[in-house]
Amino acid sequence: MPFGSGDRGAKEKAFYDPFFLVMLAALVLIIGVWDRVSDFKTAYLFSLLFLEVMNWYDGVVIDRLWVGHSGFWLLPGCEDIPYVQTWRQVLKKRTILTLIWIAGAAVVAGIVVMLF
Repeated sequence: MPFGSGDRGAKEKAFYDPFFLVMLAALVLIIGVWDRVSDFKTAYLFSLLFLEVMNWYDGVVIDRLWVGHSGFWLLPGCEDIPYVQTWRQVLKKRTILTLIWIAGAAVVAGIVVMLF
């Protein structure tokens, strides 16, 4: 069964939808309440910085360096199956996400300005 199909896809959606909303709310609260930002430009720059740093940190430090160089993630009997993306795959995915977060940061900034 391919990843994300059938019943597994429904379970993933049931997890990721609330997870996305909690993470969005946390980012909005960090920028609006903790940082006390109320103008769009500053909220946009804060959210873009946060999203981009997390994007690249996740791809390079966690995926490539930590998971790629730690035996902790190896499952017995699956040693020959590649589970870490290549540098090319990481760079491609993170570049695409960079473009997505440019728009996503505007959404977050808009929410911050509306609420605070």
